[in-house]
Amino acid sequence: MPNDKFDSKSFNPQAFGYMVGRVPNLKMNEIKKSRALVGNPDIKAILGSQDGTAYARIAMRGLIDGDAVNYDGQTDITATSTKTFEQGVVVIGRAKAWTEKDFSYDITGGKDFMQNIADQVAEYKDGLDEDTILAILEGIFAMTGKKNVEFVTKHTYDVTASGEGKVGASTLNSAINQACGANKKKFSLVFMHSDVSTNLENLNLIAHLKYTDAQGVQRDLELGTWNGRLVVVDDDLPAVDGYFDADAETPGALLVKDSDASDGEIDKAKVKPYFGGKKELTAETDYVAAGIRYTTFTLGAGSISYEDIGAKVPYEMSRDPKTNGGEDTLYMRQRKVFAPFGISYEKKQQATLSPTDEELKKGENWTLVHTGETQDTDRTYINHKAIPIARIFSRG
Repeated sequence: MPNDKFDSKSFNPQAFGYMVGRVPNLKMNEIKKSRALVGNPDIKAILGSQDGTAYARIAMRGLIDGDAVNYDGQTDITATSTKTFEQGVVVIGRAKAWTEKDFSYDITGGKDFMQNIADQVAEYKDGLDEDTILAILEGIFAMTGKKNVEFVTKHTYDVTASGEGKVGASTLNSAINQACGANKKKFSLVFMHSDVSTNLENLNLIAHLKYTDAQGVQRDLELGTWNGRLVVVDDDLPAVDGYFDADAETPGALLVKDSDASDGEIDKAKVKPYFGGKKELTAETDYVAAGIRYTTFTLGAGSISYEDIGAKVPYEMSRDPKTNGGEDTLYMRQRKVFAPFGISYEKKQQATLSPTDEELKKGENWTLVHTGETQDTDRTYINHKAIPIARIFSRG
């Protein structure tokens, strides 16, 4: 077969792209089925055309509002109009390459590296997408400004000070209710660290999904549900070492000192980061204990608009006949948009035409969508309860 060998002379990029697309990735398939990721025709039309660009601002049509008047034959009926909101969206480009030696083919008796690489490229690309989503979520929860901070505060549920500080049976329901009230029914997906997942599994609060393979055998998926919401476990979620409030009886408790701390004590200046609830620690009185603060993100249906914008050459091969006796390199490129509903990417800290994950994590690059007036006091911002995105802080 002409494509059995990993060889640029016989490489067919269309066939390879089809091969990659056919590889089932159970995690991303389930994420898409949760409907947290949805298509957006406006984004596709602007950025997916031949005249497309790397960044665009699209209009978000406002909802009708206002109080109704009394219809009594005497009161005039007043009219209001809807407002248009602006949302900035950015195309996120990623690329990678992999090299295989001719000798690898020779020494293995002609092993088919193409299918092996196609399998791994599909999974690798889904991993890139998941990393992008998590970077965006970190960024929007680092936003500043009055209305943005209101969103961050209302959509953050902190259980670190309650009991052992771990998530439990009621945590998710309380978190999404605090964020969105009656709109909590929209939430369908949860990203969490494996330590948090393990705690929930120990409490029998995670129900694992099952699938039937090609041979008709039913198997457990790595994915599960928590209170009916899909759970995706990813150890790239924030897990930060720091200090929590404690008392003298807490295991590992440290007495706060102004300076010159000894065993069982800690200098106030070294209590960083501090995850407790006090504005300022008092030396010789307060205790802290070291621990890890985990971040769990939960998303609702339609919380992120997703479009694959595509690259001119998504896959290609390059032949180097000299190095290592001959080798071929596969190049992969992708350009995609992930736009959180109701939140605009402002491109204030971006060095090139595509943002890095670190730039996506910068709070100054994000803001709640608004009507665009010059003065902040004149702007109308989207109601934060309409945005089905929330996070949970816990100690496991």
